[in-house]
Amino acid sequence: MKTLEELKTLCESCQKCPLGETRTKLVFGTGNAQADLLFVGEAPGEQEDLSGIPFVGRAGQLLDKFLYAVDIPRSQVYIANILKCRPPKNRDPLPEEEDACIGYLDEQISLIKPKMIVCLGRISAMRLIKPDFKISQEHGKWFTRNGYAITAVFHPAALLRDPRKKEDMLEDMKAIKQKLDELEGDKP
Repeated sequence: MKTLEELKTLCESCQKCPLGETRTKLVFGTGNAQADLLFVGEAPGEQEDLSGIPFVGRAGQLLDKFLYAVDIPRSQVYIANILKCRPPKNRDPLPEEEDACIGYLDEQISLIKPKMIVCLGRISAMRLIKPDFKISQEHGKWFTRNGYAITAVFHPAALLRDPRKKEDMLEDMKAIKQKLDELEGDKP
């Protein structure tokens, strides 16, 4: 692949799993194509399926508030999901659906070349960091995978269900901002 647009065009015709037949819109990703910071969720929800843009529903609005709180403009990051199509009733992605779609995310990462990746929730952390990732114990810890600094935070939807975790999320986001500032300081 040469560009994100070419990759998106390829995804639009994807039929590697049955979700391609049931989606309203492809939810490819959005944001700065040269972002130093890439957020990766698990799959689109209902609002995302209708709009074609990741993280625009209630969970996305909460993510925006956290980005604002730590002075990271959403326009400066890229946001994607492992799956590009919504699973029925927002169920967790099936392993075979992740397997069908993960190559597209890998290509997005290769094209964007972020300095750091933040997994939004346990499902993306289990796929991108390690299969036995425990979000409640390991959120905010840093790992290196394929040359990228990578961490995981609670999924914003989980914070809507359990607001007690918002304090942890804020601390994790502050640490992400600090690390981002350090990495951007390394730019020539």
